[in-house]
Amino acid sequence: MKLKFGWKFWMLIIILVLSLIAIRPSFENGVLVKGVEFNSSAYQSGLKAGEIIKEFNGNQVNSLSDYSEAISSLNMTEMNRISIKTKTSNAEYTFFAKGEPAIVAADIPKSNIRTGFDLSGGSRALVKPEKEITDDELANLISITENRFNVYGLSDVRVRPVKDLDGNKFMLVEIAGATPEDLRELIGSQGKFEAKIGSDVVFIGGKRDITSVCRFDPSCAGISECFSSAGQDVCNFQFTLYLSEEAAKRHAGITGNLSTNLSNSGYLDKKLDLYVDDKLTDSLFISEDLKGVVTTQIAVSGSGAGLAREDAIKDAQANMNKLQTILITGSLPFKLEIEKLDSVSPTIGEQLTSNILLVTLLSFLAVAAVIFIRYRQISLTMPILFTMVSEVIITLGVASLIKWNLDLASIAGILGAIGTGVDDQIVIIDEIKLGKIHGWKEKMKRAFFIILGAFATVFVAMLPLTWAGAGLLKGFAITTIIGITAGVLITRPAFSEMVKGVLKD
Repeated sequence: MKLKFGWKFWMLIIILVLSLIAIRPSFENGVLVKGVEFNSSAYQSGLKAGEIIKEFNGNQVNSLSDYSEAISSLNMTEMNRISIKTKTSNAEYTFFAKGEPAIVAADIPKSNIRTGFDLSGGSRALVKPEKEITDDELANLISITENRFNVYGLSDVRVRPVKDLDGNKFMLVEIAGATPEDLRELIGSQGKFEAKIGSDVVFIGGKRDITSVCRFDPSCAGISECFSSAGQDVCNFQFTLYLSEEAAKRHAGITGNLSTNLSNSGYLDKKLDLYVDDKLTDSLFISEDLKGVVTTQIAVSGSGAGLAREDAIKDAQANMNKLQTILITGSLPFKLEIEKLDSVSPTIGEQLTSNILLVTLLSFLAVAAVIFIRYRQISLTMPILFTMVSEVIITLGVASLIKWNLDLASIAGILGAIGTGVDDQIVIIDEIKLGKIHGWKEKMKRAFFIILGAFATVFVAMLPLTWAGAGLLKGFAITTIIGITAGVLITRPAFSEMVKGVLKD
């Protein structure tokens, strides 16, 4: 059997090749730098997100497990000179780190296909401001929120605006590797920081009053002491922050009116009270030497507790990180309400991906069996399977090109588009084999009239889903539209040529 195909078939082949290029399967070794802590020694050395680590401290790195082994081999009790080579810039970075470096690493993606949080694992929150805001205000809120996550040390963060059918504005936050508690702490509260002496505000969080906050430097930030109290361990932390000149003068003006504490010599009669979201978190004594003095350097302290010493240290470090983040980024411009909070572990995400691939393969085989039973011709079954696979590749290629995150809804949209495609292909075969109209062109006109009618109906039906459910169904609508559009413009015409060649042979 010798088949001859026209330009429509070869256009499909070209589109498939371009789609595979867009997907770009990768077999590169190493680990991808997802993020570097701002102002850390690694950051200051020039290492940036997006580079690929090939060697770490003299150890060859081919995978994330190799990187983890290299980290665990570090001597955490002294300064270590760590040499990192990255392939992207062919550079070698040397920096000092006491303990684990402030680098977030991950396996190199095997392709350009991006997966959503329900396939890759992580947490997702649908957040709504307490009051009505404009699009510009929402964009500003998203910018500040992204900055807060970056400062906190969470790198794989996706924040985007969404709307529901009623026009209500939401912020959708997806974070890989974060817990729901992390999300709730970072966006569930406004994070308004105020330092007061009595009722007078000395300084607030953010760039206006605070020029710098010490982090990742043991000489000015860390755990100061641990002790046992009331059946649990307590650890205190302390770090230094630097005030702007205006805030320092404000501090001097307020302390200049204070008196010496008669019951606690060496200190003034009022404390520096620290408030987060209007709740008192700590009160610091003010040395009498600071009375009326313009000083830009302030020591901030706090504590953490736990049943064991290790738990207390972790709690203190987490509290210090949160407070430092609020001081650097300032408060969110609006109070937020978490409307919906979801979490999926990476393990479950991997299982879902495996199950999806298995179900897709079984559905392909089931379709092939049904088509073969109906027409009793393997030569008709193969073009349908080829077209189904082509539509999947083209849809994934377009999704990679536009950098769309594929979630469960998106996968459902791809499968739905494939189902619509199979139905269209059966229409074409039936019109050719069983149609009463004579003439190839007339049969194709009739078939494509039915196909275009179905396409228009599905396309219009998908449009409201792009913003329905606060955008949570957008993936389904996008991939369905991509799939059916590619089908009508590319795969259906090519399929008609393949079927024509088979039946005329």
